[in-house]
Amino acid sequence: MQPVLALAFPQIDPILIEIGPFAIRWYALAYVVGLIGGWFYARRLAATDALWAKTQPRPDPDRLDDMLVWCAIGVVAGGRLAYVLFYNSAEYLANPLEAFAVWRGGMSFHGGLAGCGLAIVLYCRRNNWPLLSTLDVACAVAPVGLFLGRIANFINGELWGRPSDVPWAMAFPHGGPSPRHPSQIYEALTEGVLLFIVLAFVIRAGGFKRPGFVAGLFGVGYALARTFCETFREPDVQLGFLFGGWLTMGMLLSLPLLLLGLWLILRSRPAPLTATAS
Repeated sequence: MQPVLALAFPQIDPILIEIGPFAIRWYALAYVVGLIGGWFYARRLAATDALWAKTQPRPDPDRLDDMLVWCAIGVVAGGRLAYVLFYNSAEYLANPLEAFAVWRGGMSFHGGLAGCGLAIVLYCRRNNWPLLSTLDVACAVAPVGLFLGRIANFINGELWGRPSDVPWAMAFPHGGPSPRHPSQIYEALTEGVLLFIVLAFVIRAGGFKRPGFVAGLFGVGYALARTFCETFREPDVQLGFLFGGWLTMGMLLSLPLLLLGLWLILRSRPAPLTATAS
């Protein structure tokens, strides 16, 4: 039975603007604004001398727009590939061409992060940029895209939470009659807002002066936030709980990110006094 205090889901059209066959969806807009907003913030971070050791090599703020293109390709390609492999492989094996229909939805953040990370590694090697410092900047801005992406998930009425009787529970249009946790909002606030604030504070306290530290902290912070939110989020219907227990795919994919983050934190050292690449 639906509790009296359940909130009504705000019916927002997933399509922001539609002109004939051309449509701009909130989800696509979240990706575009997240990448552009992250680019502006990254430029500001890379150009602020006080955040870096005096002779520390760092990304060139005037060339971050070139890297943005690489990152955009990595995010889309990695996010789609991971979704196809880990979340819905049976369907795409039956219909392989559907894997290329990205406009129909289906992206994995963990895959997008891996694709973006690979793009940064390749870009840094090609342009002789300091890898760890560049990863630090990229991870510092990642919560911007995370926040916008989760808000877009909420607008689309997808990736809803588990049934609940909390006063702010909502009955999602495609989630059945039971009110559910608005887990997309939980993720927007933890993976987006909270993680952004924590990283910004650490950066102001000298985090960039230890190459790899901010990137490692992002990995740990996101893994913990995602795992926490997964306890409220309904597992994907085609997967359910893994191994017949309480584990979800989101939790499983967060484990390598947690370990990688811890490794980066433990190996981070103060920036060298000479201008050598990290």
